[in-house]
Amino acid sequence: MKILSHSEKSVFYFPGVSPLFIEGIIVLLDLDSFEEYTVSHGFDEYKPNIVTGTLTQLIEEFITKYRGVVIYGLDKKRGTEEAIIELTGLTDREIADMINDLEKIKNRMNQLGVGITIVVLRDYVLLKPARNRREAYRATPGRRRAVKLLKSAKRKGGNTIVIKI
Repeated sequence: MKILSHSEKSVFYFPGVSPLFIEGIIVLLDLDSFEEYTVSHGFDEYKPNIVTGTLTQLIEEFITKYRGVVIYGLDKKRGTEEAIIELTGLTDREIADMINDLEKIKNRMNQLGVGITIVVLRDYVLLKPARNRREAYRATPGRRRAVKLLKSAKRKGGNTIVIKI
């Protein structure tokens, strides 16, 4: 295995095989205590509601703007409660803008009466959608780190953005 450096981006490369990991950013979003919110408001968990529909739309706009890859969670049929997005190739200015846009997503969810915990972590990414939830959260060391950060933030009350860049 060789590690090639391309203008501040590292790629793990195995001869004869396409790159497996590239340096990027993992964004993990998860609505706080959403099951309780759904029950208390009488929403059907299998259909989009104002919160999950809005989050779906905001994530679609986010991935379009930043050329992100949805690894898991974007669900137009049921509405989105959680999502993992991987991004690469962002400039420092785009990263600052991205964090600002995530703050806007958090604020919009708060306006709708729901907390959301968001993790932004610089690590190595695959940029390949997961086949299932387990793969989405466990397939890479970076995703596992993001999940640990998310769980820690939720234990402290959630409704925050954790940034590790």
